[in-house]
Amino acid sequence: MDRELLNYTQNRELSWLRFNQRVLEEAKDGNVPLLERMKFVAIFTSNLDEFFMIRVGSLYDMVQTDEKHVDSRSGMTPKEQLNAIYKAVAPLYKERDKTYAEIKKELSPYGVCGLDFEELEPDEKKYVKKYFKEQILPVLSPQIVDSSHPFPHLLNKEIYVTANLKSTGKKNKEDEREQVLGIVPIPTYVSDILMLPGHDIRYIRMEKVIMEYLNLVFERHEVSDPNYICVTRNADVSPDDEALEVTDDFRKLMQKTLHKRRRMAVVRLETAEKLSSHMQEYFCEKFKITPAQIFRTRMPMKLDYMFTIAGNLPDSMKRSLTYEPFTPQNPPYIQEGSMLKQVRKQDILLFYPYESMNPFLKLIKDASTDPDVMTIKITIYRLAKKARLVEYLCAAAENGKEVTVLIELRARFDEQNNIDWSERLEEAGCRVIYGFDGYKVHSKICLITYRNRNDIQYITQVGTGNYNEKTAAMYTDLSLMTADRRIGQDAAEFFKNMATGNLRGNYQYLIVSPVSLKSSILKMMNEEISKGENGRIVMKMNSVTDVDFIRKVSEASCAGVKVDLIVRGICCILPGVPDYTENVRVMSVVGRYLEHPRIFSFGTGAKQKIYIGSADMMTRNTEKRVEVACPVLDDGIKKQINHDLKIMLSDNVKARLMQRDGTYIKRRNGEHAVDSQAVFMEEAKKAAEVVQKKGSAKSKLKKGWIARIFHRFQK
Repeated sequence: MDRELLNYTQNRELSWLRFNQRVLEEAKDGNVPLLERMKFVAIFTSNLDEFFMIRVGSLYDMVQTDEKHVDSRSGMTPKEQLNAIYKAVAPLYKERDKTYAEIKKELSPYGVCGLDFEELEPDEKKYVKKYFKEQILPVLSPQIVDSSHPFPHLLNKEIYVTANLKSTGKKNKEDEREQVLGIVPIPTYVSDILMLPGHDIRYIRMEKVIMEYLNLVFERHEVSDPNYICVTRNADVSPDDEALEVTDDFRKLMQKTLHKRRRMAVVRLETAEKLSSHMQEYFCEKFKITPAQIFRTRMPMKLDYMFTIAGNLPDSMKRSLTYEPFTPQNPPYIQEGSMLKQVRKQDILLFYPYESMNPFLKLIKDASTDPDVMTIKITIYRLAKKARLVEYLCAAAENGKEVTVLIELRARFDEQNNIDWSERLEEAGCRVIYGFDGYKVHSKICLITYRNRNDIQYITQVGTGNYNEKTAAMYTDLSLMTADRRIGQDAAEFFKNMATGNLRGNYQYLIVSPVSLKSSILKMMNEEISKGENGRIVMKMNSVTDVDFIRKVSEASCAGVKVDLIVRGICCILPGVPDYTENVRVMSVVGRYLEHPRIFSFGTGAKQKIYIGSADMMTRNTEKRVEVACPVLDDGIKKQINHDLKIMLSDNVKARLMQRDGTYIKRRNGEHAVDSQAVFMEEAKKAAEVVQKKGSAKSKLKKGWIARIFHRFQK
């Protein structure tokens, strides 16, 4: 183990928990509208769910298979990491519950009321009881756990109402009745909440309704200690690539993987009420967990319904409780007409969600019908449930274009969606290929090949985010479209290599993992190191864990290079550590939109190199995934990205600075408050307004000209 490395690094899991705590800070921020604050509570919760399913699940497996393995960034074994996680998570539960309760209380005057049963009005109680007896009770599947009925398998992240039951029959000789456990699964096809009649948004959660009427569910028993629980299972399942024979269907393998995920080991138990020592021991035995893995929560275990409530609010209330609506703008440099012609004329950079994804979608739509277009090739990692992109790709295939789609079926939690889309694409005549054994294809690249007279030409798009039309309005991302022949030739080589199973391809301009991306990044960092105090490195990513990269950052700092890392989530490098990272600044921005671009900038002035791409500086990205980063060659776009980076680095509202102990602090506000996301929204709106004014002026000029001509003819 590199002991020196431990001086300026931290454990990735604890770093992630600090990031999620930062999400919770947004929920506590009084400047954020109330329902948006509740959404941040929901995001914190879903983040934590996934963390336990994947990261804790992975450590759980390591304890069983490689318990002596030591984390190079913290010196901790898997078991030590798990214990540290449980200790760190416990206060986060209390902080979240308190935040939720405060927001809930503040929402009440607006008529948005999540209620306990005892808070209901008499007529509401009658309504709830009637609804339960007629609509809920007939579809419940209660179970008693006793000597004749084994403990059931509890599904991952589903809620179960539980209670202790005593038979109402005759007493036994010892004048005691046998106590058993009753379990009632909440049906998945039943709404999470029951809306109450009236003008206000008053509701009660379904688990509370069932808890109230357990006596009707278990009529032959005395009910005591009602509770509801939820288990989180290990979901870190990777398909066994070695088991995949050439003749096997990869989609079938993924279906089996998804089924397996439902039955993995329990890594966490959540409970609404405090468990008795007897019940705690009972559940620990049944789930093979320790008391440290049991977390009590006073808030809902599922908060998805809050998004529905927010969406159904009257407009008058929305204005008070949610962010002012923002529509992604059409970029000012995009004109009416063919996108193919516009990209041929100049490189175009889209900045989501401030600018719309529509120009890229129109590019694909135009290509699907253009007679000169021969092929469209694209890599897909995640898609929305409804995807115009797929419609246009299918249309292109039906119009006789050769369409190749490399779709990654192992996109975690989107596997089924990708399986469905792959079938749709194949049915339309697209050629569908999948990722590599042991290597996920995470790149975001699209290549359009067309014939210009007797010459073959290319239009290439490289992005930092997925081709997901839903998240393009929620995540910040960059999308570069270029007709640069050099980039196009590399892209053509890339797709040829993907189709022939070659991960070791050579490229002149694109940098591609698992071969050249990390080595190229380190080489460009070395160039800045050679400049000493005149060197400059700015990188924006989601996560930093790669040890080789971390060491190089420290080397750059020691050489006097000023290094700025804008890292949304996990960051294992600690800034400001004397003799190691004194010249390193790490900042994180959490705001209205999820920060997602990957931008790598080296140097300044005319010799500055800028790349955008799909990779974070994580070992999984640099060594175990297919990632693509593309150089920005257009001076105008370079200028735009530098402007954007300057705004991001100036953020003193939503940004937090990491301290040398891994904690975050709010930056001191300067003369002016800078919320980078708010700045970008305003810039996009102003740019669109200028275009609209110009269009309106042209329209008036045209109308005036026509009027003058008409007037002359009248004379």
